[in-house]
Amino acid sequence: MIADKDRQILRGLAGRVGEIAELPEMEARRRRWYDFNALKPERPLVLCFPEGAWGELLPSSVLQCGDERLRNWEWTLRGKLYWWEKIRDDNALDPWFDLNWVYSLGDYGVEIPYHHGENRGSYTWEPPLRHLDTELDKLHFRELRVDHQTSALEMDLASELFGDLLPPRRRASFFWTMGLTWEAIKLVGLENLMLLMLDEPANVHRLLAWLRDEHLQLLDSIEAQGLLTLNNGQNDVGSGGVGYIGELPQKDWQPGSPARLIDMWGFAESQETVGVSPAMFGEFVFPYQLPLLEKFGLNCYGCCEAVHARMEYIRRIPRLRRVSVSPWCDQEIMAAELGGKCIFSRKPNPSLVCMGFDERAIREDLARTLRIAGKGVLEIIMKDTHTVENDPERIGRWVRIALEEVEKYMSRA
Repeated sequence: MIADKDRQILRGLAGRVGEIAELPEMEARRRRWYDFNALKPERPLVLCFPEGAWGELLPSSVLQCGDERLRNWEWTLRGKLYWWEKIRDDNALDPWFDLNWVYSLGDYGVEIPYHHGENRGSYTWEPPLRHLDTELDKLHFRELRVDHQTSALEMDLASELFGDLLPPRRRASFFWTMGLTWEAIKLVGLENLMLLMLDEPANVHRLLAWLRDEHLQLLDSIEAQGLLTLNNGQNDVGSGGVGYIGELPQKDWQPGSPARLIDMWGFAESQETVGVSPAMFGEFVFPYQLPLLEKFGLNCYGCCEAVHARMEYIRRIPRLRRVSVSPWCDQEIMAAELGGKCIFSRKPNPSLVCMGFDERAIREDLARTLRIAGKGVLEIIMKDTHTVENDPERIGRWVRIALEEVEKYMSRA
């Protein structure tokens, strides 16, 4: 039984979100993204994802629902309202309430003991594989189990509570990256993986080939079960960016049918291997990512790693559309590499927002990116902000400054 108070809270929030999503401005924002992702930008676009700083912007103390099942929904709705009222970047809002499947994914057949710090701090773990030559056989493929009954009950509850104001829809999310290297590192350790590339290259190839095959099996299983949904709307894609695109799904997709991988955005990165040479990336990492990315309709690549030295490989990805240009990337090289044929997804250094707030430094950083990449297809995305030092206004201030710098650039262009 849902308490009247909880029902009223959720209906009030959902109604406000639904009204915002139907504003004429929101349709204009969506159209801007459709054009942008089609490589026809009106102007550089600005996004900001508070990520780890959300706890300082929208702490759990603001939640009013008494039912623990509903507090996550309340937080999601309040987050959308906070974005519209306080952040106001170039993102858009769709008139839906998205629900993922309720599922479990299992493990690789070995235990990975984690030791976590407090307050979102760091953690350590003990890699379970010490001798790849003899222990790789311990692994087995993960098994996806979807709880269809609970998933349906959640959908029914959302429909009953506020479906007339903000209809719920299924939006599946079973994976983020096809990068593989983080999975390898969980099994053998970060430093050890790099050493094994030198000491036991054949075993590293065996491990990455196994992970490739495991991921391929998982993708095929999800697709065969009809569990995939499109990510061509107000979906986060890659390591930043918004999914609106008219090229997906494929023309032969039937409305109402499950999505296929070829109807979706895909993504891979290899942040953990920044310490290896481009040649070693090309030998040990990229060949195993490529068969996974080939399954998707459009692809994004890169996150926090500096990819400028790896572009000879990355440019081989089929249907590549978005490449991350991290704070450690050479922007001039990336502008020349991408050349307006792929989205230049710039990620400014989050320390500009997380550790003090120097407006002059922020403006100089933005202006430099605009000078280098503004004539291409440029998005500027502030993310990885794990704190704002309890100064929530910084997020909105950064967005306003970024939009001002874009406007200055456009007035001179």
